[in-house]
Amino acid sequence: MKGKIINPILKGFNPDPSIIRVGDNYYIATSTFEWFPGVQIHHSKDLIHWELIARPLNRVSQLDLRGVGASQGVWAPCLTYDNGTFYLVYTVVNSFYVKMYDTHNYLVTATDIRGDWSEPIYLNSYGFDPSLFHDDDGRKYIVSMVTDHRVTKPYKGHLVLQEYSVSERRMLGEAQTIYASRDIFLEGPHIYKRNGYYYLFAADTGTGEGHGQSILRSRSLFGPYEYYEGNSLMTSRNDPGLPLQKAGHGDLVETQTGEWYMVHLCGRPLECRTEKGERKYTLGRETAIQKVEWTEDGWLRLANGTVLPDAEVEAPALPPHPFPVKPARDDFEQETLDIRFQSLRIPLDETYYSLTARPGHLRLYGREGLGSKYRQSLIARRWEDFVFTASASMEYEPTVYKQLAGLICWYDTQNYYYLHVTHHDELGRCIGILSAVNNAYEEPAGFVPLPEHAARIWLRAEVDRDKLQFYYSIEGEDRYEPIGPGLDASTVSDEACAEGWFTGAFVGLCCQDLTGFRKHADFDYFEYRA
Repeated sequence: MKGKIINPILKGFNPDPSIIRVGDNYYIATSTFEWFPGVQIHHSKDLIHWELIARPLNRVSQLDLRGVGASQGVWAPCLTYDNGTFYLVYTVVNSFYVKMYDTHNYLVTATDIRGDWSEPIYLNSYGFDPSLFHDDDGRKYIVSMVTDHRVTKPYKGHLVLQEYSVSERRMLGEAQTIYASRDIFLEGPHIYKRNGYYYLFAADTGTGEGHGQSILRSRSLFGPYEYYEGNSLMTSRNDPGLPLQKAGHGDLVETQTGEWYMVHLCGRPLECRTEKGERKYTLGRETAIQKVEWTEDGWLRLANGTVLPDAEVEAPALPPHPFPVKPARDDFEQETLDIRFQSLRIPLDETYYSLTARPGHLRLYGREGLGSKYRQSLIARRWEDFVFTASASMEYEPTVYKQLAGLICWYDTQNYYYLHVTHHDELGRCIGILSAVNNAYEEPAGFVPLPEHAARIWLRAEVDRDKLQFYYSIEGEDRYEPIGPGLDASTVSDEACAEGWFTGAFVGLCCQDLTGFRKHADFDYFEYRA
């Protein structure tokens, strides 16, 4: 009896999935935007169980995100494989919330999925979401959507195709239009070849609750492409009660047993809404999977016979392959940070953190403020659950109010809740909360003085869907007391944020020293427990 796949398969901020199979192994690459290292790669052998194994863009020479805005950075990676080489194509968005977008597209390669990956090859800057197509004659092509800064746009959606030379490591000839429409916007394009047809698979209608997945086909690579009569072949737009909303931006894979599946992004909404009436998504856009099948006349459709994504999907006829469960608590006893942590925009080197300066502790050196898009000492992991507890213990001796360290729930530089220890001119060392909601700042708990003997402080955040409550203790993990009022966790979510809304909420540790002298904080552990 076949098992079940429970969606989403990649919980929390994991959008724009690109999937491949190499032998008996499946790999999914997802977007990381302003978070470093760039691109997440998960591995599976059964399409049910997934493990995070790599982030390929881990050097500044591959990815320089200093100064990029919220929800910019790395968009929609495309992962492919050919003749022993993995290819990863990705966009680095340097400016987006303007008329003229800057969307630079690059390619890196590796012979081992876990790396090291090559230095990037520049491709073009037509638009975002490029993908690499390997034709069966050995030639390779990049397909991309095209942005348009003009006030009067001739097309709503525009895709171009251009040949890429592996031997010359560059694009060849001129880009040619393969799709131009005044009616439908397409992005995230992929091309497949099957039974004499070229299939153009692309996301339609943006990435919000109107999102969908389209399919077109042509006998010629350069078109013209015809639409499937049933487009969108998958969408949640007409059924707001579905558990998986925003369904679209898909990619296809065939199993060893000849079954076909489509990975796609999705979102699970809270019921609370913005002032504009939009639902909020604290977990961001996640990755789900659907079983699909080819029709007798050569089109693709969901195996459930509808256009609606399922929360439970029939698994392929493959042996189950679970991975060891990672512990909820990280005691910082390893030589490197746990792979679940990321930093903002830059790699953290020895000037930002240390796992050896005090064995069994993470030492964070205070750097720039929480509004910085350059040099923050912050490590965090994704919210993966609507209900969870995150906690840490810390030793920290600030001497001025410009020094802060603690536990943070974060969306971007304008939206966060920060339980922190700092120094008050009159109270001395103290603990408080700093909240930022679209750049509106408050201190909802005031400042609570900490006794001199309390060298170690325990910090905790409890999240229950749209509710957040902070706690602290000076006497151990079993003696927590609440600090401040209950907070609105829904503000750290897609749709709620003014500057960018393509990522998802994180929780983690950070340290600031606005004097510039890098006062450090020592963290004994960090725990995330669903």
